[in-house]
Amino acid sequence: MTETDEILAIPLWINGHAYLTMAPAFFDVRDPRSGQIKRRTPLCGSVEALAAVDSASAALPAWSARAVGERAALLALVGDELAAYAEHFAGLIAEETGKDAVLAAAEVGDTVALLRGAASDDTATTGSSRIVAIVSDDGAPLLGLLQAAVPALLTGATVILKPSPKAPAAAFALAELTALSGFPGGVVNVLQGDLAAIEGLCAAQQVSLVFFAGDPALGARVSAIADRHGKPFAD
Repeated sequence: MTETDEILAIPLWINGHAYLTMAPAFFDVRDPRSGQIKRRTPLCGSVEALAAVDSASAALPAWSARAVGERAALLALVGDELAAYAEHFAGLIAEETGKDAVLAAAEVGDTVALLRGAASDDTATTGSSRIVAIVSDDGAPLLGLLQAAVPALLTGATVILKPSPKAPAAAFALAELTALSGFPGGVVNVLQGDLAAIEGLCAAQQVSLVFFAGDPALGARVSAIADRHGKPFAD
């Protein structure tokens, strides 16, 4: 057994619980400050992408039928849970991105405000029955995903979050908080991986929109994949 065999692999989050898979390869997540391997990201593909899409699809009718206020209240509860674990999340972000403690804490604080602000958002409409795939780089591994996910969830969409393989932990930990806050399984899903995972999401007919947050150069690659599959893309 090698040293990397003993390092934790970050699971996916599908249908309201951790989802383990035998991925064909893994990405070593290193602390940029020390070079130490902290965890491993499974590099998933079409099989796992389809599992996430099926989960989001099954949850969509009941979620989109809820009142906007109910969805907003659940998002605000996630914000409260995140505030309670703010130090832990800031540590994950700093560890995987190399951000200093102040910047990492600020990202968590901005995400808390975004989630809590959902309760006072009077612009959301109801009945958006769609699945949105949200891809982020490691520049803002929590806030980048949530800036797209919160508006989508408010309008009744279900989401599949695809964080950077370099910084996978905050998205998975956030998904755990959605379960603690009473989110139905399948409304928020997390797919780990790289371009093959994005390819799997874009190939899925049920996915209505692919959203990207982060570096424009990577966004162009994601846009090209979406375009090849005739999938609407936004950034």
